[in-house]
Amino acid sequence: MTSPTPTVYIVDDDNGMRTSLSWLLESVGVKSAGFASAAEFLKAFDPELPACLVLDVRMPEQSGFDVQAELNRQGATLPIIFVSGHGDIPMSVRALQNGAIDFVEKPYNSQQMLDRVQHALKLAGQRHAADQKRRELRRRIESLTAREKEVLHGVVDGKGSKRIASDLSISVKTVDVHRASIKDKLGAPSIAMLVREVMAVWDRDAPAGGTQR
Repeated sequence: MTSPTPTVYIVDDDNGMRTSLSWLLESVGVKSAGFASAAEFLKAFDPELPACLVLDVRMPEQSGFDVQAELNRQGATLPIIFVSGHGDIPMSVRALQNGAIDFVEKPYNSQQMLDRVQHALKLAGQRHAADQKRRELRRRIESLTAREKEVLHGVVDGKGSKRIASDLSISVKTVDVHRASIKDKLGAPSIAMLVREVMAVWDRDAPAGGTQR
């Protein structure tokens, strides 16, 4: 199954800037989609498609920082390149601290912007692949039986079969059968790999200050 072609989202209330960047990207065969407002973009944004975002800082109603905060709240991983005609150091620091990969002042150099977008698209592809893997593992975890999920929690907590059997009032043999079934259903080559991958999913899904269990 081939991955969908990554898209460059352009969110800027300046129609001229959106159009010129879209033409620039089109000239090198890069697909883009332009939006005049944060609300338009957030309505159209699909987190399951690979993409990067070129985002203006100052816009009416919702700023670029508002968009970044909303994407972070959603757990979106698309790389963000901020652009601003009135950039300053505190602004760029804020953008980067909150996860943006770049901050560009307008007017920007066309070739430099292309280079930055190409880097962002490469990163977008890597993040999308990792996200797809996490989503698939999450689906597989949800497919486990209630008892298998209980055993999985014990395994992730580092407990041996005897301890898990005691906690759940079942036999060690039954625990071992569940462990083998879990390993098979989640497609993990080893228990150590299973623990790492499951913890990565649970940590990502956990609410701030808590652990997903």
